[in-house]
Amino acid sequence: MSVLAAEWLKVRSVRSSHLIVGIGLGSVLLAAGLAWMAIGMYDDASPSMRGSARIAELEEVVVIVPQLCLGILGVLSWTSDRVLQTSLTIVPRRWPVLVSKAAVAGGLGLVVGAVTVFGTFFLSRGMLAGRYPVTGFAESWPILVPTSISVAVFALLGVGLGVIMRSAAGAVAVLVGLVYVIPMIGGNLPEPWSERLGSVMIGALPREIAGASLASSVYGELLSPVAAALVLAAYALLPLLAGAWLLRRRDA
Repeated sequence: MSVLAAEWLKVRSVRSSHLIVGIGLGSVLLAAGLAWMAIGMYDDASPSMRGSARIAELEEVVVIVPQLCLGILGVLSWTSDRVLQTSLTIVPRRWPVLVSKAAVAGGLGLVVGAVTVFGTFFLSRGMLAGRYPVTGFAESWPILVPTSISVAVFALLGVGLGVIMRSAAGAVAVLVGLVYVIPMIGGNLPEPWSERLGSVMIGALPREIAGASLASSVYGELLSPVAAALVLAAYALLPLLAGAWLLRRRDA
């Protein structure tokens, strides 16, 4: 508990942590701006165009922002810790330091993910109601829950990559690749490889966990809900386990 308290003190005493979390939470305002633009387009459209108007689920669009922000926070919690060597000297078994950093980053990810995903859902539905056909909470919560958890997964993934790579730039590049680059590459691969790769991307997993359709996205939908949940857990746990193994065999 002392190690956990120390790691929490480190995170909340660094200005960059407040900035990163603030940007992640700001995705709700981004969603509000997108909804406002959509309302303007709807109001300016002809009656015939309004009848066929559709809009993406904004919480699934803007969740990329808190995912990347918390992933970066996880990376920096390890790579930018100026007293890391001191911590590892005081706690020579090392793994409690890694577990504490993961707990702090993952806990922040759960909070930020819940606030941004559910906040975006209710705010955007309130703004768009009466203009666009939108889903209700009863239909959407099975997707909202794993989508919010995916933010915490990115935070844990960031910690693991920070330990493995020992480079903030390299670890952040991997995070960005998982969000932007690999899905674009996968979407342009010939079938069945496009579907197979797209099905294991983090962006596809929340809907696969909920058993929802991904037909209109670049992702695949080959996994069962249980398999998708296991893959999402693997994104968080495997880098941490690899980092813990490397931490025992080399300097931090």
